Amino acid sequence: MIKRAQNPQKINAEEKGWRASLTRLGSKYNFRNEKQFSAFCKWFTFIVLVVVEILILLQQIDEYAVRGGDGKVIVALLLVEMMLTISQALKLFVVGKFWGRMLFYTFDAITACCFMFLTAQRENAGATLNSVSGYSVVIFVLVLTEFYIDSQSSKMSVIMLFLGVTIYVVADVLRIYYLLDMQVEVLATIRQSFSTASLMFIHFFIVQVARGFYRQYLRLEKTLEELDNSNRELEKAYEVVAEITALQERQRIAKEIHDTAGHSITTVIMQTESAKLIIDNNPAEAKKKLVSANLQAKHALEELRDSVHLLSGVAQNTTLKSALLAVIHESTDGTGITIRSEIEDLRVSPSKYRFICNTLKEGLSNGLRHGNATAFWFELKTDGDKLRFLLSDNGNGVDGEVALGFGLSSMRERAKAFGGELQTYTEKGEGFELRLTLPADKE
Repeated sequence: MIKRAQNPQKINAEEKGWRASLTRLGSKYNFRNEKQFSAFCKWFTFIVLVVVEILILLQQIDEYAVRGGDGKVIVALLLVEMMLTISQALKLFVVGKFWGRMLFYTFDAITACCFMFLTAQRENAGATLNSVSGYSVVIFVLVLTEFYIDSQSSKMSVIMLFLGVTIYVVADVLRIYYLLDMQVEVLATIRQSFSTASLMFIHFFIVQVARGFYRQYLRLEKTLEELDNSNRELEKAYEVVAEITALQERQRIAKEIHDTAGHSITTVIMQTESAKLIIDNNPAEAKKKLVSANLQAKHALEELRDSVHLLSGVAQNTTLKSALLAVIHESTDGTGITIRSEIEDLRVSPSKYRFICNTLKEGLSNGLRHGNATAFWFELKTDGDKLRFLLSDNGNGVDGEVALGFGLSSMRERAKAFGGELQTYTEKGEGFELRLTLPADKE
């Protein structure tokens, strides 16, 4: 006999059919939503209950066809199944409040007990004693399952368990009395009642554990979702903070360029213009002004380089001592100026690094421009938890109170921002002294 090959298109269509049905079912019920999952479980329980009722009815019809019997029992059984099905449907579709559904659960328990008596046959009591009990237990367990799913209180579920076990055991004992004409084997009855109660207790335990695991899973899902949302919010906040920080840093660098390099270049222009005016009448003074302008231009170029390094993200690759010595060498090379120094190798933050270097540059420029200084003493050291900065020169000095110009005012404001202070000391003909105190950085 030759078998015909199945049509691949037909097979694919069938696979698509049941897969599409599962997809529609999954999209209708979100199993991560407890209410929708409970609704799905109730629907599933309802379908299983209807299937069991049909099996019971078919079995009774088969026994009636083979052995004969009273057709009224089948009609009564059909009516009981219809009432149980209607009760389940009303709970599922109509009755919304839990306590309203309690009346239907009571009705379900009574109806489940009726199955024991309607399916019992006196003619074959010994055989029916165990086989019919299985169907009735399934009906009872399905009713209890729906109650456990419906109830939000574990206490109510426990009460319903003991109540259900009591009702079922009493009904089962009465059924056995009915089958055996009041002649009951006590040990057999106790053994069957104990087995039925054990089954219901095991079922209760399995449902409650599964429900607990499911709710724990939902809590973990919710926690993970909240963590993901928090991470996304933190990432957004971090991006905003990063943008604000970058903007503030650019504004600070722009202000620093304006306050330092811009001021230095302005001073260079003024010095060179002044030198042009007096170069014929006073060449020595003009030379001093050109030397000062040259030094100021070098400092301005160095400040611009530092600012460019900051904007490009290049870190300082020299120590503070090396940077200060570089400023001193730039100021002395080819200028005839003498600068002696004593500098400790200190570690400071990048902002203090730039501030200390700029303060030294500004102090040297002021000594040359305003004091006509030719020699300087510079010292930087630690004193406990403080940094001590000292710059003194042999210039003309000032008689009376020192008028703070743009450079000194800016340095004093920056020193206060760091938690330190800037002080000046001078006398006429005794030179000028600049003292800066800053808190030392912790390692």
